[in-house]
Parts: sequence; structure tokens; C-alpha cells
Amino acid sequence: MHIRDSLKLVTAVTALLLPLSASASAEAVALPDDPAAKGLAIAEETDRRNQGFGDTKATMKMILENAYGETSERALRSMTLENPNPEEGDWTLNVFDKPRDVDGTALLTYAKILDPDDQWMYLPAVKRVKRISSVNKSGPFMGSEFAFEDFSSTEVGKYSYKWLRDELCPEPVAERTCHVTERYPLYEHSGYTRQVVWTDTTDYQGRKVEYYDRKGELLKTLTLTDYKLYESKFWRAHDLFMANVVTGKSTRLTWEEYSFGNGLTQNDFSTNALQRAR
Repeated sequence: MHIRDSLKLVTAVTALLLPLSASASAEAVALPDDPAAKGLAIAEETDRRNQGFGDTKATMKMILENAYGETSERALRSMTLENPNPEEGDWTLNVFDKPRDVDGTALLTYAKILDPDDQWMYLPAVKRVKRISSVNKSGPFMGSEFAFEDFSSTEVGKYSYKWLRDELCPEPVAERTCHVTERYPLYEHSGYTRQVVWTDTTDYQGRKVEYYDRKGELLKTLTLTDYKLYESKFWRAHDLFMANVVTGKSTRLTWEEYSFGNGLTQNDFSTNALQRAR
């Protein structure tokens, strides 16, 4: 899951979301010298390389670990529909299948730019669709270390940017160079003051993200590994590991299957579809 599509979740996961993607080979990219303009250009290049994916389906596991090393596991499905409207973000639907107590729980997200994302959750225990308030987007999603806002696509216009430096990427690609940039949420009610992003200069894949809370202190770190190439163009990370440095808890998302060109439409991302997703 790349930041834009899989941090769509992230996504998201993201697709935390958000779902970062890249082309199959390295390309020379001309970047401006000004730190703010350079940071924006890096984000735009990452976004450009993911355009045109259409739709995706994926299955994944969510592994939650507490500070004592105890784990629990969940299985879920994710669907994403690319939104051709440049003024809005992509649409995502995440549905839990296991364990039994969360079976059928689903989250639908319409990503926006500066306006609050539209998000709804279906709760099968009460057979009710609940709209997620814009002021609650920083809360944990299903007890994980991913927040609701991490499961929205990371649209370029949601942030302002600043290039900080270039340095070696984190493992497992420590032989490569990464752009290190800061991005600052421009949308209201974000739980973060800033995020520091490591972007691989070879193919503009996201490698690491640090999230800083409203006090400006480091809250959690996301690492993205096990990238696979699809359609000879789109990279997707199959392992996303979010570690909370304050609580010692962590959540790992591992992708098991990915497919493109499934013929999904807006009807598959309605609140009625949310109730039928089970």
C-alpha cells in the first residue's frame, strides 16, 4: 500500500491510506532549488506516477501488538476508485471479515482536499451507518495505530511542503538515496502538526513517514516495505508497519492480493454499498 492509495487507507492506508507509487524504472527529475517549491515538486512527482490506475481491490491482514508483545489479527478487504476530478480525492472502502466480532464492519471514505473528508462507518451489530465527525478523524481506527485520517488518500493539495535534505534511505534499501521532506496539513482538525517523509529518489516510492502530534512531538512512525510492481507501472507496498513511539503499540498491515481494472463504479462506493459489503 503506497501512501496515496494504500494510506487510503493510509493508505492507507492508503491509502493510509494513502495508498506512494512509482514508475517501473528510475527517471531523471528536475527539481527547483527553493526548499518549499522542491518539497511540493517531489510530492507532485510521486502523485503523477500513480495517476491512471483506475481502480484496485486488495485483501490484507491487520496485526495489532500491544506494549507487552501480545498480538491479535484481523482480515479485511479494500477497494479504491480513482477520482478523475482534480478538486477531490479518491474513494475507498475497507471491510473487515475476521474475527467474528468485527465481521462486516466497514469504512467508506470520500477524500477531499481542504474540506473535511466524508467518512461513514457501518456497524453490523446495530445495523447502522454512522457518519464520522470531522473533529474525530485523529482518533484510532478499530483500535489500531492508524487514525481515521490515515485511511484517506494523501492528496497533494492537503499539505504545504518543505524539502529538508537528501540522505540514505532506511532499510531494506539503505544503498539508495531518499529525499527527506516535511509536509504540513492544511485541512482542519488534523491530529498532526507535521509529517516527515522519506521518498526514494530512484523511483519515488515512499519509504518512511514520521507523524508529529499537536504538541509537535513525535507520535508514531510508518515504514513501507515489500514493494511489488503491477501493470508494469504501479508500485504497491505490501507491508506497512505503524509503530507508536509513545505507547509502544504497533499495527502491521500486510497485503496478500492486489488487482487492477476490476470495473468498479461509484455505485460500489455508496452508503448503500457500505451496508451490503458484508
